[in-house]
Amino acid sequence: MERSQRALILWRMATSAGQHSASAQRESSAAPPIQTEALFKRYGATLAVEQLSLSVARGEVYGYLGPNGAGKTTTIRLLLGLHRASSGAARLFGADAWREAASAHRRVAYVAGEPALWPSLTGEETFRFLASVRGGVDLAYRKQLIERFELDTNKRVRALSKGNRQKVALIAALCTRADLLILDEPTSGLDPLMEVAFRECVHEAKALGQTVFLSSHILGEVEALCDRVGILRRGRLVDEGTLAELRHLSSHTVQATFAGPVPLLPCLDGVSETGREEHTLSLRVSGEIAPLLAELARHELVGLSCREPSLEEIFLEHYDRHSGR
Repeated sequence: MERSQRALILWRMATSAGQHSASAQRESSAAPPIQTEALFKRYGATLAVEQLSLSVARGEVYGYLGPNGAGKTTTIRLLLGLHRASSGAARLFGADAWREAASAHRRVAYVAGEPALWPSLTGEETFRFLASVRGGVDLAYRKQLIERFELDTNKRVRALSKGNRQKVALIAALCTRADLLILDEPTSGLDPLMEVAFRECVHEAKALGQTVFLSSHILGEVEALCDRVGILRRGRLVDEGTLAELRHLSSHTVQATFAGPVPLLPCLDGVSETGREEHTLSLRVSGEIAPLLAELARHELVGLSCREPSLEEIFLEHYDRHSGR
């Protein structure tokens, strides 16, 4: 993120310290943490976000998926009030993301995939400065996070690796205990052990009732953390649901091993053969699996396995379907 954009966020956070009226508090407590309605964003001839309508519930970990250029970061910039929507609405806790950004930011913490920090400050100085701007920091938890992420806070930011700069941004956001965490590729540059530490933090946030909006390319990370997933393609939300719901719409992989040669099976709706060896038959099943199991039971089986698709397989299948491949 550009430093001018970060400065805008910090200024809005700083100017939002006043208390809302009782009616505004009641409204924000009832509103979902994130809600967009027919959201459009156009940059010249480029349509970055199109007809985006989504709602993220309180206490939910929501995974936002899509390849580079799909519109994920643009969505986040619209939610943060950094960019103005061409049309439609984006709200955080009922507050308009553009017109009432200062109000919305009181309850939000944000981590960018490429955090722009102050090179001459140490990690400790960065934490102190951000805490003085925002307020409401859990100092004990911050100390715990510094130890968990094994961060040397005495080094200046200019001397930190990309992974360690990412740790600074993560710790600064997580220690706010914000009601909503907006995380854009938050583990970029982290090693596998630190990715595990990050996942622990997300689980802790969810246990406290915090909401997490997670944009990530690491599908295993999303699969391990998220309650629901939205798949974005060319600015449009092409599918959304829990992993169980998305798997229901996807296919299963079945592998059957027979005592003798692989038999010829009748054509069954939604069943296609993907591989055949002397004693082993691999099948792909879309929809009901019971007719296939009944047919396989007529033969002498010595092994049978059925595997649900991974999130990566679901993502690729849904993406290909909407690409017309």
